[in-house]
Amino acid sequence: MKEYILPCRDLVVHPEMTVPIYIDNPVSINAIETAANTRQRIILAPQHSNSYPSVADDIYEYGTIGEIAQILRMPDGAIHAIVRTTCVVKMTEISVSDGIFSARITEIPMAKDIDDERTIQLREKIFETMQAMSAFRKFKLDKLRNVIQNYPMPAFIDSVMQTIEIDTDTAIKILIVPSWYDKMVLLFEQVRLMYETSKVEENINRRISMQMEQGRREAILQEKMRAIQKEMGEDDEEADTASMRKKIEKSSMPDEVKEKALGEWKRMRNMSPMSNEGGLIKTYLDELLAMPWEKSDKSEIDLGTARNILDSEHSGMRQVKERILEHIAVMKKTGSNRGSILCFVGAPGVGKTSLCKSIAAALGRKYHRISLGGVSDEAHFRGHRKTYIGSQPGRIMDALKRAKANNPVIVLDEIDKMGRDWRGDPESALLEVLDPEQNKAFRDHYLEVDFDLSNVLFIATANTLNMSSALKDRMEIIEIPGYSEDEKVQIAREHLIARAANDTGWNVDNIKIDDNAIRHIIRKYTAESGVRQLQREIAAILRRRLLENNGEDTPTEFTVQKIDDLLSLQQSAGFSKRIGFGVNI
Repeated sequence: MKEYILPCRDLVVHPEMTVPIYIDNPVSINAIETAANTRQRIILAPQHSNSYPSVADDIYEYGTIGEIAQILRMPDGAIHAIVRTTCVVKMTEISVSDGIFSARITEIPMAKDIDDERTIQLREKIFETMQAMSAFRKFKLDKLRNVIQNYPMPAFIDSVMQTIEIDTDTAIKILIVPSWYDKMVLLFEQVRLMYETSKVEENINRRISMQMEQGRREAILQEKMRAIQKEMGEDDEEADTASMRKKIEKSSMPDEVKEKALGEWKRMRNMSPMSNEGGLIKTYLDELLAMPWEKSDKSEIDLGTARNILDSEHSGMRQVKERILEHIAVMKKTGSNRGSILCFVGAPGVGKTSLCKSIAAALGRKYHRISLGGVSDEAHFRGHRKTYIGSQPGRIMDALKRAKANNPVIVLDEIDKMGRDWRGDPESALLEVLDPEQNKAFRDHYLEVDFDLSNVLFIATANTLNMSSALKDRMEIIEIPGYSEDEKVQIAREHLIARAANDTGWNVDNIKIDDNAIRHIIRKYTAESGVRQLQREIAAILRRRLLENNGEDTPTEFTVQKIDDLLSLQQSAGFSKRIGFGVNI
């Protein structure tokens, strides 16, 4: 014989309990009235769905069966029913007819261990844990104490389950266990789990509360400080904000840039002083104001002065210097940087970088060098977007800001050693920088406004021609060959000896060295296209002589034999002779 089922939402009832039920669903009312009229028992079965179930799968296969003790009909059509549960059942062959569910049942017998010592001890443990948890969960301890002292075991389990709001699946697992002791074990696990979770939540909430209190305290103090400063006429923040607006309005920014800056200023003004974003916007506006929008180094180009500077600082290289002077002559005539970008290619030590410094000095402009060796990130040139933490402008914009002029000489050093990886292709950004048709409106990712780079004189240096065709097409390649022996002697006489004397503290007048001695150093101790190693060896003999003479730079003639003696001591002291720097191309 099948028994009628009363689907219950979020309700799992244990046996041996008297359960009051309020029912206002017409189908549920029909189900319990049908059971009462036929004097049948009713199964209180939990349901999966939130609405009244329509198919058998909407109902759990376990429930609690009981007898209908009383039905009270209300004026609004609802009913109050009282059901005395007797045992836990497993339902099979669940069917539905006119919305009323019925099923065959199999009772699940319970062990007679409700009064065992172990079960009672677990009951005490659960109460102690609930009492400790009341500090976090605000339980009504008086009611809970009455439950543990006076309620029978089924009512105790049911009260604890409702108090800690155990989910239906876990409640079903506890319901179908055929032993009161095992029920208490599962219940204790759930209570203990909730206790540990509550402790973690309490610790987190306490830390958050402390942080909020600290932040609120600081905000209140800041407000009080501002109020005091305002009363005293010393409101620095408002003064700084107003001052920044005046700086923006008086700056030489283009109109579209000024419009964007004022928009960001309005956002900053409306933000809380404690806001991190307000600080980021202020930093952004400071960067915009620091850019040399209309500031230029104004100096007349004098070809005679330029020639004298190049000749005084560089020996030889007649063809290279003539090509540089031609480029400067075009700049003098046109008043702009029209023409190809110069790219000096040569072995290390032949004077590529020093030539760039001389060009800047000849033009009367600021000089800035950007090393490209190993650069593989496009943001190196374009900067980082403001959304990233620690974002900043690219190296191009940074060089202009440091130069405080929009027409410096920027040297792109070792352009042949750029890399490329997952972070982007820096060469693509560099192609835009070096193209006169595109760099008039170069946009840095951080600044997010266009900047005219057409006034900047870009010069590149490289050791080899290992570059893409597109990059080489943007530049005019000027090869700087290695120096001949006579040129090296001349460079040593005019520059290197004085430089080495300055580095080691010598009086240059105390250094006596003829051309044959210099040639001896070049032939025996260097093997390079440039003169870097030659300068190192000259400095080495000066250092060694100072060591021999107790740190005094007495007048000394550095003969071939003297040089061999000093440099052999240098090598025997554990220093290797470094030769072979650079390769002729």
